[in-house]
Amino acid sequence: MITSYNQTAWGDTLVAVLAPDQEDEVVKTSAGITGIYDQHGQALGFNFFHVSAIVPVKGRGQVTLDEAQRSQLNAAISGAGLPGALPLTETPKFVIGKIIDFKAHPKSDHLHITKVDFGSHQEQIVCGAPNAALGETVVAALPGAMMPDGKIIWPGELMGVESDGMLSSAKELGIPGAPDKRGILLMPDSIPAGTPFDFKQAEAVVAAQA
Repeated sequence: MITSYNQTAWGDTLVAVLAPDQEDEVVKTSAGITGIYDQHGQALGFNFFHVSAIVPVKGRGQVTLDEAQRSQLNAAISGAGLPGALPLTETPKFVIGKIIDFKAHPKSDHLHITKVDFGSHQEQIVCGAPNAALGETVVAALPGAMMPDGKIIWPGELMGVESDGMLSSAKELGIPGAPDKRGILLMPDSIPAGTPFDFKQAEAVVAAQA
């Protein structure tokens, strides 16, 4: 789930995105809350108008809600008679992974199909970075991640091959001092797979690689 708040642009409205947009969406509004659903009734997101009347929200851009805030918002959704809810717990979306399989993309001369181990699970991610290689320790933006530039990562395909995330560069991650040259951010091999990505730690890594 991605939640964002921009009082200057949207007024006192919290936007919660649960899943990618669909071609045929159903919109339901009640008691100052709009729910967006797919054709099967699965919630894709919610807009909470006058959200400060439900729960205080601070920040601009992507914001992180604690469990108590999510519970209050879910109570408001239920009270409005709308189906669906915000997840109360979530796994990290920026995670350290280890490339355990690496092969050429059958339809590209520069893309590769990687299998990345995250400790508790593995994902297939297509990557075109020139420094990606078997055994490297990398940073993955998993489905549901919002990049610093506002781009949201969802499962998809690259030239017909499924890709469930993005191996990220320091520049894409917004790390100060990130180089302009192409290439993903390579992290120390001592960091275990599945470790949530530490943006502050990455600053030191980037500085050491400069």
